[in-house]
Amino acid sequence: MSSRRKFIKKAALGSVALSTFSAYDAQASNATTAPKEAPIKTAKKPLIISTWNHGLAANQATWEALNAGKSGLTAIEKGLNISEADPKVRSVGYGGLPDREGKVTLDACIMDQNSDCGSVSFLQGIKHPISVAKKVLEETPHVMLSGQGALNFALSQGFKEENLLTPESEKAWKNWLEKSKYQPVINIENHDTISMLVIDKDGNLTGGCTTSGAAWKMHGRVGDSPIIGSGLFLDNEVGAAAATGLGEA
Repeated sequence: MSSRRKFIKKAALGSVALSTFSAYDAQASNATTAPKEAPIKTAKKPLIISTWNHGLAANQATWEALNAGKSGLTAIEKGLNISEADPKVRSVGYGGLPDREGKVTLDACIMDQNSDCGSVSFLQGIKHPISVAKKVLEETPHVMLSGQGALNFALSQGFKEENLLTPESEKAWKNWLEKSKYQPVINIENHDTISMLVIDKDGNLTGGCTTSGAAWKMHGRVGDSPIIGSGLFLDNEVGAAAATGLGEA
């Protein structure tokens, strides 16, 4: 399973190796004149970082899981579950703003230090897409499941189907329908998500993203968040990065 998921890593390492070789050659040719560089400082461990203020509660849950001896993968899942279950966070999970048909559709991905990853997109009726993405990583030979297939898989794994549209989000959708103008602005009110990166006590990296996507999007739209190499990527020997915002920007 792991070997099938490492094609992105191999390509990325090839690019890194090329750029490192070129930089080394340049440094060697100017060894007598180049100033000495300060040593690179390593991050304190463990370390958790996530996006936006609603990430603070998620960080706390992740921290508690790490302190309890959980893996980085499980800790990130537990942390992001907090945002997914909070109806006040209207860009993630339960209570997320719906598409233009009034349906809440969810995307998520997760990746560990071994470059194993799992992802779901266009998932409906499941409150915790990050947990389904983790199951994709652990239980399937695939990286991503989408739509009805993702839902069927979630149900087979014991997840409960439920209505994710809260009265508040439904009201916002009905207000939008009065004009039905789709002019997304890059801000935190109408489309942003949560991404989280973790360095555990052993220095291993894990990352995750979960989102309900852009409000009032066309039904079926999938953004950048669940796509490995776009919404999230990590290399345990190099670092990790996650992106939030408007996927089409």
